[in-house]
Order: sequence, then C-alpha cells, then structure tokens
Amino acid sequence: MASPEIVKQLVALSNNLGRPEMDYVILGEGNTSARAEDGTFWVKSSGTELRTITPEGFVQVDCGRALAVLEGPELNDAQVKEALSAAKVTPSAPGRPSVETLLHAQLLDLEGIRFVGHTHPTLINALTCSVAFPEIFKGRLFPDEIVLCGTAPLLVPYTDPGFPLARRLKELLGKHLKKHGEAPRIILMQNHGLVALGGTAKQVEDVTLMAVKMARVLLGAYSVGGPRYLASKDVARIHTRPDELYRRRQLGV
Repeated sequence: MASPEIVKQLVALSNNLGRPEMDYVILGEGNTSARAEDGTFWVKSSGTELRTITPEGFVQVDCGRALAVLEGPELNDAQVKEALSAAKVTPSAPGRPSVETLLHAQLLDLEGIRFVGHTHPTLINALTCSVAFPEIFKGRLFPDEIVLCGTAPLLVPYTDPGFPLARRLKELLGKHLKKHGEAPRIILMQNHGLVALGGTAKQVEDVTLMAVKMARVLLGAYSVGGPRYLASKDVARIHTRPDELYRRRQLGV
C-alpha cells in the first residue's frame, strides 16, 4: 500500500490548487496524482473537486497495468472505462480513476517525478485558447521562469482528452526528452490547460504559480508591443549557472 504520508501530501496539494482565489480550477476541473514506492500511484477520482477532496477522493492504480493499456490497441470510451477500472489496485474499490489517469501514469514514470498537478488556470487558458498558440510559447522571458519551469515547455496540440491525449503525449514526450535531455516541468495543452510536474508536492505548486505568472507577463508584454524572448544562449546560461543551480536546490526543484 502507498504511504499515508503520500496521500496526505496529495490531498494538501489538491486543496491548494483548488483554492478559489488562485483561479486555477472551478468545480470538478483538474486532477492530481502522486507516485508511491510500490509500483502504484494515487489519482483523483472522476467527479471529485480539488478544493474539497479528501483521501477518499483518490483511487490507487497499478502503474504497470496503466502503462500496459497505453501500449495496447486503440480503445473506445467504454473500453477505456473498463481498462481503467481493471488497472485499480483493488478493482472492486469505490471510485472511478480520472479520465486522464493514463496521462498521469506516464508522467509519474519519468525519473525524478513524484507528483503531477493538472489545472485550467484562466490566465494560462487565455493563451492556450488563442490563435497565437503555439507561437506565443516559443521562448523564455525571465530568469525565474527558467529556474522553476525549465528551458522549454512541452506543447500539445488539441487532442481529445483521455486515451487519445495520453497517446499523443507519449509521442511528444519522447521527442522532448530526446531534444532537451530532461523531463519538462510544464506541459501546455491547446484549448485545455496546464500540467505541472515535480519531485515534491510543493514543487508542483511552485511551478504552477510561476507558469501563471509567465502567462500574466506574456499578456502584459503583448499589450505594449509584444514579448522580447531571451536568446537561447542566455536561457542555457541561466539553466546551468552555479548560483541558479544552488537556488534551485534550495527551492526543492
């Protein structure tokens, strides 16, 4: 069984991401997950609310079974529902895993990633739902964005949520890892929202917060002539500066 401490941290992360004043999600929007040490992970149940979710609002899923579904043949909606139920550690346990469970499974399988938070911040979606996507995210704007959110986001064209989105993400994630040599810290999905990845629950919160600031800066920059992106060499320099590496460790990134 997963450590109760992991579930406790996941509940706190979810409640914080769901706080109304943050404007990240409303009602049943968004989902979260956390990886245990026994080859399983906990993921938000369908129909629950991040703001008010309790430990009973999460379902424990076998990571191997979930990833096997992703590697298998195309499935229709009914088959996906059946496969996700079968991937639960205890298939008869209450709760239906989130439709994005397969997305969470592959992200939690990445080295160093233990928590995932998927939200729909209004400021982020103002950009992901614009005609400027993906051009607007072609570069980095300021050092702290690089420190918290990495050198580049993973951008995903609009794809039907659930199994199709998880399959598309698998393809794009492989390309990102090959190009950048490390997992993305944020994923921006067209007409959909944000995914923040982290080794800790706090890191997911911090990355989400910085991604929303990034969106606010972009919107402000466009109001006064357009963004001025940092040069690639400057981005690489910030990403590898000893003082920034130290600061990153201090922040738990």
